[in-house]
Amino acid sequence: MGMISLKKVSKRFGDVTVIPSLDLQIEDGEFVVFVGPSGCGKSTLLRLIAGLEDVSEGVIEIDGRNATATPPAKRGLAMVFQSYALYPHMSVRKNIAFPLKMAGMSAAEQEKRVAYAAKVLNLTDYLERRPGQLSGGQRQRVAIGRAIVREPAAFLLDEPLSNLDAALRVNMRLEITELHQTLKTTMIYVTHDQVEAMTMADKIVVLHAGRIEQVGSPLDLYRSPANLFVAGFIGSPKMNLITGAEAAKHNAKTIGVRPEHIELSRESGTWSGKVVVSEHLGSDTFLHLAVDGLGTITVRAGGEFGARHGDKVFLTSQADKIHRFGEDGRALA
Repeated sequence: MGMISLKKVSKRFGDVTVIPSLDLQIEDGEFVVFVGPSGCGKSTLLRLIAGLEDVSEGVIEIDGRNATATPPAKRGLAMVFQSYALYPHMSVRKNIAFPLKMAGMSAAEQEKRVAYAAKVLNLTDYLERRPGQLSGGQRQRVAIGRAIVREPAAFLLDEPLSNLDAALRVNMRLEITELHQTLKTTMIYVTHDQVEAMTMADKIVVLHAGRIEQVGSPLDLYRSPANLFVAGFIGSPKMNLITGAEAAKHNAKTIGVRPEHIELSRESGTWSGKVVVSEHLGSDTFLHLAVDGLGTITVRAGGEFGARHGDKVFLTSQADKIHRFGEDGRALA
């Protein structure tokens, strides 16, 4: 079991409140991603759940048990950090088995659990190597293996892929998602990368200045952002946000249109603009257009759409895909 409940949880450092009072329910077996910009409180929130930081107010329950004052080692959780924190003089086998050895587990049970973790993580052929003989992705898998053998109620992963290059991040993202499907254990994953959040999560928790802005599935947040912050944060490229007379036509303070929900034409359209930058990515082309009265608008076009700096094009937004926001920044019905 790995159900985690946060009830009126807050965190202060002296007179500074970094996590205002919040409530959050994480169900058993869910893959939950905390996402937000640097300094939004996502790692602090994870450390509160792990017990590495003390809660200023509120209650943390794990499987219905009040764990607010429970030491980290007694919470039944396993944490994977950004740094691998492996012992360089130990083999992969000994690194993975280390927490079991410290717990006094029998050698036979240690070997059984290490063998299982190595099989799941494709590390069986590397058990006798040392960390220095492994790639970055392999070292991260060893760190995850060390967590798996503890058979925790939940895994807490704090930006585990940030030290890897772009291609390896994509591979590890897939591996961690597959691992969750295999283990079916609760995972809480912290990242500032909204693409990781969108592709990995069952449920996303968007944080800003320590507050929860919205909780929902990736598609919920994409289709129905609760406010301007979520609208501008979720989606790549980010949503175009337009104010002024054009927004007023829709009885809103701000309207939002995603780049993929704008149609392009050489002949006619609602708006006209000139290409400032054209980014050709193969399957997609991202056009950054200077549009009179609107500013810079980003449009996603097919990879075959040829456009160069200075070209004039026409734009039309899909009427049913326009998002409306009020004076307070919240979405309008």
